[in-house]
Amino acid sequence: MTVVFTGLHHVQLAMPAGEEDAARGFYAGVLGMTEVAKPPVLAARGGAWFRAGGLELHLGVEDGFVPARKAHPGIAVDDLDALARRVATTGQDVTWDRDVPGFRRFYAHDPFGNRLEFLEPA
Repeated sequence: MTVVFTGLHHVQLAMPAGEEDAARGFYAGVLGMTEVAKPPVLAARGGAWFRAGGLELHLGVEDGFVPARKAHPGIAVDDLDALARRVATTGQDVTWDRDVPGFRRFYAHDPFGNRLEFLEPA
């Protein structure tokens, strides 16, 4: 039996407890994503979910939280320069990388130190 993968539904990143407002400020306020209501049984655990385009990003509370410094989602965007300017205005470092042929990309971190990659075709 062959399984056909049809897309990526969501990516989950960890976050510290009680920091939902910081998540909203960055993911909704800076990146422009829309917050998605979590099902009540999951909302009781804390965290927050966001959506933009075809991407859904879930932030889940993790005891003993440690940010993902190497692992990261690669998020495709259609105006990389505008997003880089917006992220930089928050005081976040924007680190450009030219190591993947055919793509322009940069790395940044969310308020919790999780690594994020943003890219668009060159």
